[in-house]
Amino acid sequence: YFIGLRLWFLPMIIDVNRNTYESIFNCLTINRYISNLYIQYLMLISLLSLSEPIVFETYSAPPLQFILTGEHECSVMDSQKRSLVLVQNSTKLHAVLQQGGSTGAKVYLNMLTYVHPVLSTEARPVVLGIRGTNIYLSCHLEDDEPKLHLEVVEDKNSLLRINKESEMLRFLFYKQDSGVSISTLMSARFPSWYISTVEEDNKAVIMCQETSSLCSIFYDSKPHI
Repeated sequence: YFIGLRLWFLPMIIDVNRNTYESIFNCLTINRYISNLYIQYLMLISLLSLSEPIVFETYSAPPLQFILTGEHECSVMDSQKRSLVLVQNSTKLHAVLQQGGSTGAKVYLNMLTYVHPVLSTEARPVVLGIRGTNIYLSCHLEDDEPKLHLEVVEDKNSLLRINKESEMLRFLFYKQDSGVSISTLMSARFPSWYISTVEEDNKAVIMCQETSSLCSIFYDSKPHI
């Protein structure tokens, strides 16, 4: 009876032993796999520590620039046919009605033209300088409002390229043409602010907003001198 019982339990014991062996084998296999991964990880860390550090460089788009393309002389008058006059010991231009055809005090301008960094057919970027000098029209804040000034530019090469984000943008105006020689001049730094004369004669040229009735239409042509 006992012999038969032992023979009956024998397959179960063999099966249990087989499962135990397989479990141990599987554990050993997994441990060996994990050990190999760990060794590979240590080797990778070692290689990285010996190699040069990896530097990632970031690049930003270059700033938009207005590029000088040409220059021509012109004379400018407002809709009341008043010419621009440079007043002595002043940083302002005045609009004066010339009497008797005299042009002695009349200012002629050098108009520098630029390529717009973004294609535009509405207006042309220009810089306006007084002919024969290094004095240019500029627009910057004064008492929290854009004002027109005359400003000396020592290095004219600084006007060859004007960065849209730079302080040099104060010299740039958008010339909007509405006829052969009829135009308005808007500040590039302060959109909707225009170069303008006032109703009274012999008064300083100013900057005015688009909604103002003061904004002048200018007539420009090449000087006949």
